[in-house]
Amino acid sequence: MKIRIQGDSVRFRLSQTEVTELVNQGETWSKCQFPTGELIYGLVTSEDKAMTCFFDNGKMTAKIPRLLLHSWDSDDRVGFEAQADGLFILVEKDWQCLKPRANEDETNLYVNPQAL
Repeated sequence: MKIRIQGDSVRFRLSQTEVTELVNQGETWSKCQFPTGELIYGLVTSEDKAMTCFFDNGKMTAKIPRLLLHSWDSDDRVGFEAQADGLFILVEKDWQCLKPRANEDETNLYVNPQAL
């Protein structure tokens, strides 16, 4: 899972395995290890009607309504976006780059539609 944070905007990009985990198991997590601690980030399903995202004690969690995730692992929807308490949240399937990048394994990412 990749995250991009810019100002009051957070973007989550998920591999095929992570999308499947989220849809079938209700959550998916990743972490980034720093010398002085770690940043844990992930997505969990929720019975709420709107997406939310919060940060607490080194852990960033996005809550995604279960209804939004129905069949997401098998349909052609790219993702979802929401505005929550001034924070823009974007969750989307991660596509392979059009140009190969050294040292980056993209075998578990979605085929970029522009590559077809």
